[in-house]
Amino acid sequence: MIEPNGIAREAECEISICIVIFKPDRVVLERTLVSLRNALARLSPRLARLYIVDNSAELSDHDWLREMLRGLTYEIIAGHGNVGFGSANNMVLDRIGKFHLVLNPDVEMEPEALEHGLAFMLDNPDCGLSTPEAFNPDGSKQYLCKRYPAVFDLLLRGFAPSWVRDYFCDRLQRYEMRDQAADIVGWDPPIVSGCFMLFRGDVFRKLNGFDPRYFLYFEDFDVSLRTGKVSRIAYVPAIRIVHGGGNAARKGPWHIWQFARSAAIFYSTYPLKFF
Repeated sequence: MIEPNGIAREAECEISICIVIFKPDRVVLERTLVSLRNALARLSPRLARLYIVDNSAELSDHDWLREMLRGLTYEIIAGHGNVGFGSANNMVLDRIGKFHLVLNPDVEMEPEALEHGLAFMLDNPDCGLSTPEAFNPDGSKQYLCKRYPAVFDLLLRGFAPSWVRDYFCDRLQRYEMRDQAADIVGWDPPIVSGCFMLFRGDVFRKLNGFDPRYFLYFEDFDVSLRTGKVSRIAYVPAIRIVHGGGNAARKGPWHIWQFARSAAIFYSTYPLKFF
């Protein structure tokens, strides 16, 4: 079911945004949407269109969501059930704009984030994907750029107790590219996080979006590596966000299983590196 808000559609908008939700925390989602609204307000007269893809199994009442979206050009896509993060994002692949933002429902961006991001993309036509500077809700730095992962790195970062992570601190810092300057543009990180991916629209279409084999986790690893083969990726610190997600191990057995399943798909597609 596609539920537009009644505003006429143009042939192509300047920027499209897709947020995939699944039984969302309404307070968290509202903060995301408020920050998005504030960022979009700085882009006038550019055209922007928001897609909310609801992966909740039941067809829920969206009156509360429509209230949050008042004044925005949007579509709510629902009724298809939980098809996974990548497949849900791909549902809007045929209607994305000149630029396309993949946005998590737990991300708050600074008001200037999209303005800076689009300016960078316009000034750097060789950039097909940009990633922001990110912070945890407590204000600490979050590292969205990664080097190619060894299995050991993933186990350390996702599942090891803190004292083990502390012992391998230098290794983890290298994996998270902490040796790169945080206050200047960084080109060609191998992998960037899927929480905020600002694509050039034609690049995302050329990639055919996300690989639907990944239900959850590693779809951003895969799309990053594929993007790097057809365009360039840039870390742009002028784009600033707060991201509240992560930590699959703390979310319970189902998330751990999805993490392991997606890791198996990833390493069956890309070189297996144990250490």
